[in-house]
Amino acid sequence: MTASSRGPGRTERLVLAGVLTAEQAAGTVAGIAAVQRPDGAIPWFRGHHLDPWDHVEAAMALDAAGEHARAEAAYRWLADHQNPDGSWYAAYADGDADEPTDLSRETNFVAYVAVGVWHHYLSTGDDAFLDRMWPTVYAAVEFVLALQQPGGQIGWKRESPEDGGRDVADALLTGSSSIHQALRCALAIAEHREEPQPDWELAVGLLGHAIRHHPERFLDKSRYSMDWYYPVLGGALTGPAAKQRIEEHWDDFVVPGLGVRCVLPNPWVTGGESCELALALWVMGESDRAVEILQWIQHLRAENGMYWTGYVFEDKAVWPEELTTWTAGSLLLAVAALGGDEATTAVFGGERLPAGLEPECPCGGSGQGPSACRR
Repeated sequence: MTASSRGPGRTERLVLAGVLTAEQAAGTVAGIAAVQRPDGAIPWFRGHHLDPWDHVEAAMALDAAGEHARAEAAYRWLADHQNPDGSWYAAYADGDADEPTDLSRETNFVAYVAVGVWHHYLSTGDDAFLDRMWPTVYAAVEFVLALQQPGGQIGWKRESPEDGGRDVADALLTGSSSIHQALRCALAIAEHREEPQPDWELAVGLLGHAIRHHPERFLDKSRYSMDWYYPVLGGALTGPAAKQRIEEHWDDFVVPGLGVRCVLPNPWVTGGESCELALALWVMGESDRAVEILQWIQHLRAENGMYWTGYVFEDKAVWPEELTTWTAGSLLLAVAALGGDEATTAVFGGERLPAGLEPECPCGGSGQGPSACRR
């Protein structure tokens, strides 16, 4: 696969003082590209599995670096290997589509293709690409919305056939928040194509309302930092509500000088969560704090330009000893947003994304418990 030339003004947006020089940025991009298979698949690292969400994140990072041919190949892999019901399996051995290792189908994994496809279109202006990928995005969204619950939250997954193949109604706040962003990107694609999707508009409005006002509709995973910041990163919480949420648990999850804990109370900071928090801070308009966190995690950078997944600070040890494409990808996307890359700021900033239709809810947005709204 031949890498495309970088467009004017793109690579310098991956340079950030104290985080990446131009040479370091090129090394990180090359590290992701080296893991990508000839068919476009991007596993975590060679010999490990591919999951569709992290595959898309790595593809978005390639687009932010101007490697559009490589990113398009990643989306072609998804189009070529989509299941008949619109889904993808949760994991594939080394990105081999013929060797799925987890036959469950997770809704947030499936939905994220819409974010990547819209990001690629905004990066390239390639309408033919959008036309080719529309059936893939449409089928993925329809799969996801088939698992939406009456209260708006999205069921976690469809189990593997050996586990009965049933739809799991329990909802994850992180996953549903990611789906919220994905549905808005899917609506943006539909609007661009002049193919209105009123059911999607209702679905994203109901989902956003559940995230903002009904925490009881989601499994309690509050020990995980992703549940803390993802309602902000996914665009459901904005303004003072976003600020309040981040400040409320800042001291719980943020380890000054090292990064963001993955899960409480473990003394383990991770690169992916740190970069995603930085993105959420950028969304809130707090770029200085975002840059500071990205500077802290440079202790995770390896000599080949990739990033270790995490660091156990009580033991002063890298763990696990793996250099993941999605950790590198999350860093590049955070830097791209801070640098003003238009495609990246559009899909994460959200100002130009359709917001959906807010439901008429008896709770009045009060979040007073499950009896206030239909469940």
